[in-house]
Amino acid sequence: GDFFFFSVLTSAGPEWCPVTAALRPLAESDARADSTFKVTMVPGDGVGPELMTAVKEVFKSGDVPVEFEEFHLSEVQNMASEEKLNEVLTSMKNNRVAIKGKIHTPMEYKGELASYEMRLRRKLDLFANVVHVNSLPGYSTRHNNLDLVIIREQTEGEYSSLEHESVSGVVECLKIITREKSRRIAKFAFDYATKKGRSKVTAVHKANIMKLGDGLFLQSCAEVAELYPKIKYENIIIDNCCMQLVQNPYQFDVLVMPNLYGNIIDNLAAGLVGGAGVVPGESYSAEYAVFETGARHPFAQAVGRNIANPTAMLLSAANMLRHLNLEYHSNMVSEAVKRVIKQGKVRTADLGGYATSVEFTRAVISNLSA
Repeated sequence: GDFFFFSVLTSAGPEWCPVTAALRPLAESDARADSTFKVTMVPGDGVGPELMTAVKEVFKSGDVPVEFEEFHLSEVQNMASEEKLNEVLTSMKNNRVAIKGKIHTPMEYKGELASYEMRLRRKLDLFANVVHVNSLPGYSTRHNNLDLVIIREQTEGEYSSLEHESVSGVVECLKIITREKSRRIAKFAFDYATKKGRSKVTAVHKANIMKLGDGLFLQSCAEVAELYPKIKYENIIIDNCCMQLVQNPYQFDVLVMPNLYGNIIDNLAAGLVGGAGVVPGESYSAEYAVFETGARHPFAQAVGRNIANPTAMLLSAANMLRHLNLEYHSNMVSEAVKRVIKQGKVRTADLGGYATSVEFTRAVISNLSA
């Protein structure tokens, strides 16, 4: 695939910015054989494999022209394997599009600070995580008709994996903020807002306390904002942002933030529209796109109980199809999922219903041609 470059003038001279995979859908010829797209699938831990089964069944029933290369990658139950991690990376680089479940990160330290999730993001430079928080018609929450987008920088910040015990009982964790990556995520947010016809970008920070680190992030966002005069730019402190999201989320449109804040806000915002089971997410680099759930939870307690909600993963799969220019199939899958939720007859326990994962998946399949 070709790269498109355009120049952004800064005080330091021109800065060349590749258009990310998010803003450049895959060309018809990419990763394609016999008019079928090859996609890397990593089911992950917890209920991930059950959710991927739902995706495969829906795709099969809808004759979706996608062929999955499936890899089981895990860090728990002594299944960690560098060889398997490299296989997944090779497949992702070849196919350029992947769908994945949550790879659970063990709490205990075993000599490696960076989790598989973090290493995948860094190796593929998946710097932008996008979570579109959208109310589901027919499922009522405290705030209905919500429509906001959270864009998170996920290759640096607090998740740098740079920690050490300087003296016994004293641990230092390094938070890394760079101008280059802060400008890049800000630019991604403004480009996203421009492409999607959104009117406002809000930078989320704690620059009043972390004056240099978050100060640099905030300064970078403000510099980039000047290049987009048609889009309103605001900034908000992270703690106030949490309160405002709970009290009046309608004031927000696109939010952009460093790593840890994005992780927290993703989950908070998912809770506003029904929880981790209903919000899709995606991660982008200049070349690759990875589709996953918006709030990343393995739901280990639900494994094998047939109670997990496939909605988030199915909507994420529909977003993946749109990225592959399979607009018809994308709409077919997402509309079927939304129709089932709107009808209200088949709902999983997290949405107050009694349906199993399998029953929900069957209901979606029966709505594919509706």
